[in-house]
Amino acid sequence: MEAGRGVAGLAYAGIAYLAVVVAMTYLIGFLIGAPLPKNIDDGMPADAAGIALDLVLLALFGAQHSLMARPGFKAAIGRVVPEHAERSTYVVAASAVLGLAMLLWRPLPQVVWNVDGGLAVIAYLVFLGGVVIAAAGTFMINHFHLLGLRQAWFHARGEPLTDVPFQQRALYRYVRHPIMLGLLLMFWATPRMTMGHALFAAGMTVYILVGTWFEERQLRRQLGSVYDDYRAAVPGSIVPWFRSHS
Repeated sequence: MEAGRGVAGLAYAGIAYLAVVVAMTYLIGFLIGAPLPKNIDDGMPADAAGIALDLVLLALFGAQHSLMARPGFKAAIGRVVPEHAERSTYVVAASAVLGLAMLLWRPLPQVVWNVDGGLAVIAYLVFLGGVVIAAAGTFMINHFHLLGLRQAWFHARGEPLTDVPFQQRALYRYVRHPIMLGLLLMFWATPRMTMGHALFAAGMTVYILVGTWFEERQLRRQLGSVYDDYRAAVPGSIVPWFRSHS
């Protein structure tokens, strides 16, 4: 029976992992206007109701990410969801909300800027850099713990889950939240910026700034002086602070 629960937990974590990979891969195409069933500038242009829907979708995304990350919510959901499945549940919910936002997004086609030639190439390179930074940032901490697979693996093996040690390496030596930096580059770097794209990017930027502020508070409570020392050594929260490191 215990083995069966372990296999079920691994399967659930695997589905959650696949969901976030699919959602984030689709987000890349969604943002660059790839020929997908729906991208950021596809669909009937938004009227007042469409703009309201877009704002609701952005608020729903931010609320889900922020509320489910709070200790009080984790304690409440822990009465229903096993500890080893908690992160996977967050990942499933986050992927679903992001997918819903992309599916229902109503475009605003008015052009804010439109560049071509060398400037367009630069914009795509910055976007690609954002993708690489965001993805690499997950591996510079613990990719599989962040996305719920590590917790399910320990449970399946019948081993107590060990804490992931706090580390300061690679990009984390220059910026405290490189994943968020990468996402911001993805949201804003485009050769053709429409009003709808700008609204989406602005909403996500607000979420990143607010979510990062809450995360910093939580990390300071958890790690105390260790995190205070890290903040002093790496002043840049999202914008890198380059200087010599021994």
